[in-house]
Amino acid sequence: MELLTNPDAWIALLTLTFLEIILGIDNIVFLSIVSGKLAEKDQPKARRIGLLLAMAFRIVLLFGITWVLGLQKAIINIDWGFFSAHVTGQSLIIFGGGLFLLYKSVSEIHHKMEGEEEGETAKAGNTLVAAIIQIAVLNLVFSFDSILTAVGLISMKSPAEGGFGYDGALAIMILAIIISVVIMMIFAGPVSKFVNNHPTIQILGLSFLILIGVMLLAEGSHLAHFRFGNDVEVGSIPKGYLYFSIFFSLFVEFLNLRMKKSKNPVKLHNSTIKDKELEDTDVTN
Repeated sequence: MELLTNPDAWIALLTLTFLEIILGIDNIVFLSIVSGKLAEKDQPKARRIGLLLAMAFRIVLLFGITWVLGLQKAIINIDWGFFSAHVTGQSLIIFGGGLFLLYKSVSEIHHKMEGEEEGETAKAGNTLVAAIIQIAVLNLVFSFDSILTAVGLISMKSPAEGGFGYDGALAIMILAIIISVVIMMIFAGPVSKFVNNHPTIQILGLSFLILIGVMLLAEGSHLAHFRFGNDVEVGSIPKGYLYFSIFFSLFVEFLNLRMKKSKNPVKLHNSTIKDKELEDTDVTN
């Protein structure tokens, strides 16, 4: 009840919900690409299962927050002189997720360029299970990122110290995850339909996944403290740069689609006039 009357709690909830939706954009793009290869009747099921898995993973990880934070401890120490690293469980998961995303994105682009999609779509029964497994693997990686963001934003200190307390912070984070997933479920269908109906958007979405894969590789290397020589340490790529490039590319592509639409009526009108002229010429002859 104290949280309901606390304006700071509402601000924290709205902020975290917004961030969860932004962090879920890459999840929706991946869902759209993977579900687009399924039979049409299976696509909504794959999207629902994918987003429910995302919600389940994040809530489970929240309850095991101590374990998640424990993954930041080094499990392997490497020092070869020219290269050193302190590999953690978290860095391994994120680095592995980046490799998986790069492999998946590049192979999907290859299939689209080579025109191999139709044969794969025919195997709908097998593909649905494979799609769910792929979605589950990547959701696990995205969930770590999401949970660490939530923990960094919502203070678990006691109310006397200016925080929300452990139970209060947990309630805010779980509620933000549920609201964001419900919102993504509402928009996942239209987004997937739009992506699958426009081949250029599909390629753009796969390019975004390559970017996100590279970002995950850099983040995993940064968390493992990869250092070359004495001076060069791998840094993480700020997510703001990534999301700006995604939104800017989408904005340019929407302009292109709008221009194509505006040109189509003119082409249709010109072709109609030409057909009419040909008809008139035939009648005259």
